[in-house]
Amino acid sequence: MIRHHSEDYIAESDGRVDSVISLQGVQRSFFSSASMVISINGKRSKKSSKVKEGDSVHLEYDEEVFEGLEAESIPLDILYEDDDILVINKAQGMVVHPGAGVHNGTVANALLAMYGDDFAASEDDRPGIVHRLDKDTSGVMVIAKNPPSLAELQRQFAEHSTEKHYRAIVKGRFTLPHGVIETGIERDPKDRKKYRAVDDISKGRYAKTSYDVLMDLDGYSLLDVRIYTGRTHQIRVHMKHIGHPILGDPIYGVVDPRMKDAVLMLHAYSIEITHPTTGERMHFEAALPERFSKIIDKLSQ
Repeated sequence: MIRHHSEDYIAESDGRVDSVISLQGVQRSFFSSASMVISINGKRSKKSSKVKEGDSVHLEYDEEVFEGLEAESIPLDILYEDDDILVINKAQGMVVHPGAGVHNGTVANALLAMYGDDFAASEDDRPGIVHRLDKDTSGVMVIAKNPPSLAELQRQFAEHSTEKHYRAIVKGRFTLPHGVIETGIERDPKDRKKYRAVDDISKGRYAKTSYDVLMDLDGYSLLDVRIYTGRTHQIRVHMKHIGHPILGDPIYGVVDPRMKDAVLMLHAYSIEITHPTTGERMHFEAALPERFSKIIDKLSQ
């Protein structure tokens, strides 16, 4: 269900409004929600806008709350685990947490079975979920195992101090081996389930992606893609924007009779974080799945 919030705050310090108000009880990730509307002293503002101590801040936003999460014994591909974090290689086709029409079989259901009811008690059925991957995107995910770790990792993701790389097979070949894409990303006014890139970065939400060509294939390219921001569908939208949609993308891709059985060829290959307790910089990788090797073999013949 959707829970609507309409809240008023008095800023208790100077700084960015998202930083200041998150210290007063609003989860910082909510400021990145497409539904978030911020007003400072009655004036519409951005999350990066500055406030001074004593300023009035009004927030309007929607929160998706899931009820009745059940523990399910679902095997997860665990890459690393300690007392504070769990790192998994999420399978393609697995949903991260319950949503509209999906109530079980998710990563969240599996986590509840692994760690018990107390693990999920305060997380609105998203136990430890720091960041998400689309259902059809496979790869490395970091999960927090306790509230302090969750808060610290959320801070890192909000401040973009993590480093995330993906592998993607995209349509076409490139003349240059490296590129950077910087646009705004906004909802497509013709289809609210889709997003689109706009060259004017003052519109929508700023997004930055870079890519390196790893391999030329028959009519396609294998890329290493790094995202510097974490917008919904960012890589998929940016690849389409530059004329190289991801193979198997059912929303932004193109139909290729040779590849009609391909699913989304996007894989979260690696992530680098600072450990929330030890402060150690840590790097994790999830090897390319079989669906990639099959396509690469086919397109290399």
